[in-house]
Amino acid sequence: MTIDFIVNDQMVQLDINPSDMLLDVLREKLHLTSARRGCGNGECGACTVLVDGMPVNSCMYLCVRVAGKRVLTLEGLGTPGKLELLQENFIKTGALQCGFCGSGMILSALALLRRNPNPTEMEIREGISGNLCRCSGYVKIIEAIKLTAAVGRDGAANG
Repeated sequence: MTIDFIVNDQMVQLDINPSDMLLDVLREKLHLTSARRGCGNGECGACTVLVDGMPVNSCMYLCVRVAGKRVLTLEGLGTPGKLELLQENFIKTGALQCGFCGSGMILSALALLRRNPNPTEMEIREGISGNLCRCSGYVKIIEAIKLTAAVGRDGAANG
């Protein structure tokens, strides 16, 4: 079957199998590899992308469900020469270590900050709760999100 959707602000039309998972289509057909295959059952969040602004586990999300929708992967957020503030703050605070969870973690944090530009620490913890990190213990990740929210409160753009 053929579906149309927008990925990283680009309209795409793809022939897919109705049983194809979004993660596989992103990685294999569109060569967008920031979403990672971790657990394969929606528990780790390494495959998180945003669909119409909401975080989804792309390893468990049928690609047919994105027809007519907007998908954002990390490749669509900032550029190597001009990162979004949230990405900069993840680097600045040392929140990314091995990098495996980074894409999903950043996209979950972005969705949280778009819904709630001034989250409490508990709201941040809840907002990233679907993303597992085995390296950091979450302290620096939470610090990066708090820093991004604080800059937004001070009137600067926060991506």
